[in-house]
Amino acid sequence: MADRRPKILVVEDDADLREALVDTLELAGHRVVSAPDGEAALTVLDREAVDLVLSDVQMPGIDGHELLRRSKLAKPGIPFILMTAYGQIERAVEAMRDGAADYLPKPFEPDRLLAVVARYLPTQPESDDLDLIAEDPAMRAVVEMASRVAATDATVLLTGESGVGKEVLARYLHRNSARCNGPFVAVNCAAIPENLVETTLFGHEKGAFTGAGGPHAGKFEQAQSGTLLLDEVSEIPLNVQAKLLRVLQERVVERVGGRAPIPLDVRVIAASNRDLELWVREGRFREDLYYRLNVFPLEVPPLRRRPADILPLARYFLKAYTGVIGREGFTLSATAETELTRYGWPGNIRELGNVIQRAMILAHGGQIDVANLMLPRSPEPVVAEERMEEARPAQIKDMEKVMILDTLARLDGSRKRTAEELGISERTLRYKLQKYREEDGLEDDSGL
Repeated sequence: MADRRPKILVVEDDADLREALVDTLELAGHRVVSAPDGEAALTVLDREAVDLVLSDVQMPGIDGHELLRRSKLAKPGIPFILMTAYGQIERAVEAMRDGAADYLPKPFEPDRLLAVVARYLPTQPESDDLDLIAEDPAMRAVVEMASRVAATDATVLLTGESGVGKEVLARYLHRNSARCNGPFVAVNCAAIPENLVETTLFGHEKGAFTGAGGPHAGKFEQAQSGTLLLDEVSEIPLNVQAKLLRVLQERVVERVGGRAPIPLDVRVIAASNRDLELWVREGRFREDLYYRLNVFPLEVPPLRRRPADILPLARYFLKAYTGVIGREGFTLSATAETELTRYGWPGNIRELGNVIQRAMILAHGGQIDVANLMLPRSPEPVVAEERMEEARPAQIKDMEKVMILDTLARLDGSRKRTAEELGISERTLRYKLQKYREEDGLEDDSGL
């Protein structure tokens, strides 16, 4: 079976540091190719398919910023991470406006490197085999509907819990469409800083804002003749939603600071783990945009509702992670299989992949037993979910409000720390606090 793990290009002129970076990434299970300078990196990009570029800034000849500009012209969909000294962070932030995905201030620990890299690589190994694992009738029905709509250019709205495989299904739609030879560009709307959402999606012209040193093609332009996945589309700010609606209606995009409309030939797939109808009623998502995206809805069922897929997916991961573990030939014992099918999987396929990888590390031989899985003993996630479904919406809102305000008070009013602890974005927290102020008749932030 061909190695389908994502490939990382490391560009670093310091030979010792380059070797250390390559070793760190390879030991973590990544495929890596390296280049000693920007010129060699462009040659690699021209002849090989890579999934991420990790580049130093200070290099002779073509430096990291110039390499970023050229790579975005040649391969616009590839995430680009800059490694920079602390004194150059301001310029690194400008580079992010020019298309860089992130930057790493030197010096950094290996764990920090791996965490940033993992953020921009697929969380699961890409493979046609994974898309076709649909042995449960519930998932087979979804794939059947996906097969029908894939051949069209209709906009698809994928919904489902986090970790159910919405991006996997989006890639399936792309591969089975007439656009399969074009780019597949996925953007996580929740991961984009609020002040950069518009330029990330639609691009900008030189001088559009402070630091915009050159023109930048947004995600829509990068996906020309292909497919654009707007993941976590619910997190796009309301003011940007209005422009997104116009882009979808008119099939043209105007860069920030630009005047000439750019025609688009892009198939759009949106994905969300939110109840968008509820968000529309609460004024958090535009109703007209919702109906523009909801042309062909597909709900991906959670793993607990497709039990016949659990073991086939587990066996897939046993093969997929052999490169990461450095061993192969793993099997599941009968008791381990029973345990996997009994568990509720609140984290869905993503959690299953993590459990299998952990079990492979812990197993002394080739057979994985129950003890290696380290699953929680009680099915609390499922029970908790059932109780929440039985609760009245007003009760749930009251519980949420108490939890948020108690956490905010306990953390001395720090919204950033509160959002992190609750697992929500600061934007969502600000919205909820504003709603509470309106409900309580307050006009300012006092007490909240």
